[in-house]
Amino acid sequence: MGSESALKLPVIDFSYSGEPGTPEWDSLKAQVWEALVEYGCFEAFFNKVPLELRNSMLGAIEELFDLPLQTKLRNVSKKPFHGYVGQYPMVPLYESMAVDDADISDKVESQTNILWPQGNPSFCNAIHSFTEQLSELDKVVRRMVVESLGVEKYLDEHIGSTNYLLRVMKYKGPETTDTKLGLSAHTDKNIVTILCQNQVDGLEVKTKDGEWINVKPSPHTFIVMIGDSLLAWANGRLHSPHHRVMMRGNKARYSAGLFSIPRAGYIIKAPEELVDDEHPLLFKPFDHVEFLAFYYTEAGQRAESALRAYCGA
Repeated sequence: MGSESALKLPVIDFSYSGEPGTPEWDSLKAQVWEALVEYGCFEAFFNKVPLELRNSMLGAIEELFDLPLQTKLRNVSKKPFHGYVGQYPMVPLYESMAVDDADISDKVESQTNILWPQGNPSFCNAIHSFTEQLSELDKVVRRMVVESLGVEKYLDEHIGSTNYLLRVMKYKGPETTDTKLGLSAHTDKNIVTILCQNQVDGLEVKTKDGEWINVKPSPHTFIVMIGDSLLAWANGRLHSPHHRVMMRGNKARYSAGLFSIPRAGYIIKAPEELVDDEHPLLFKPFDHVEFLAFYYTEAGQRAESALRAYCGA
């Protein structure tokens, strides 16, 4: 069927999730668990991020990528793909930039000042406020996963082991009706990714059966997706889906991904309660930063599953 598949991601409404332990919470938790086991992702209504804030953030992304190339190149980082990324022959339509600790206003401001030495308060406020509000959805989803696994005693450690990175992205329209690659198929390497995008098609998610779902963008929803690090922590009970961006036409696609990232030095390992005769350990304990370093090597890029190649048990 390919990318024209009529399949759709599950849609889950977080407008009223209730408190943990209530029937509303438990009903929502069951939907989240089923979606993450089967698809590794779902579409979420989350009204705690107002539409006005979402639009301000997307406008801030457009303002950033409209800067002159020499200005954008001032944003550099020792971490792979954290500074300005663009002009890559393999993905010529793609540009991105990462904001570390985007929920901390001082960190956002210091990175903003690299691009706008005179300051840009509206950009800072949009990025910081958006991250702060959307991170609540990340915490709710992760709590539901931990509860579904029956390992609530690890909840505080699990939530506290991460920080937030906001990656902003632009995909230029290829100026053709032919479909062109915007970003190669990959799985995310972090804990949870939450994607927000403008109203331009492009995102595709691969099912377990190998079909591609063309995700239709909505101004009212976010895409929540599991990364390899949560797959490993859950000892393989969830699904970390391959996804890609395919572009056509002349409109640019702007998107933002909120990533919960394991802190450097924190060792990801499955809780002992999730390892038994029926569920043998699938992945050895690992440091996310070291795993990323492997992923960006030739061997890591070549591997069908970088996670299994790096720490498969």
